[in-house]
Amino acid sequence: MSLPITAYVSILHRISGIVLLGGIILLLWMLDTSLSSEQGFNELKETLSSPLMIIIVWGLLAGLAYHTIAGIRHLLMDIGIGETLEGGRLGAKIVALLAVLAILAIGVFLIW
Repeated sequence: MSLPITAYVSILHRISGIVLLGGIILLLWMLDTSLSSEQGFNELKETLSSPLMIIIVWGLLAGLAYHTIAGIRHLLMDIGIGETLEGGRLGAKIVALLAVLAILAIGVFLIW
């Protein structure tokens, strides 16, 4: 049995929120390390240039992009835009398209 696109968008919105919560811990650690000393800053700079860290940062930024786009959809629905069944489907398709474009753009930016 296949779920409708609206369900996938909703589930991914929740998952991206959880990813962001975990990501905040990592980002706060990185901030603390970078501000602790010049040596800490240089070590973090070196660490962030590794392919694994680039992928992790891309994942966090992808989660942020998706969560933001899906959150805007929810805000629009709160003011009455896209509340119908067809409007919900269209909104979910737009969220998916915009999220894919944003995530690809973030990946290109990080590699560049």
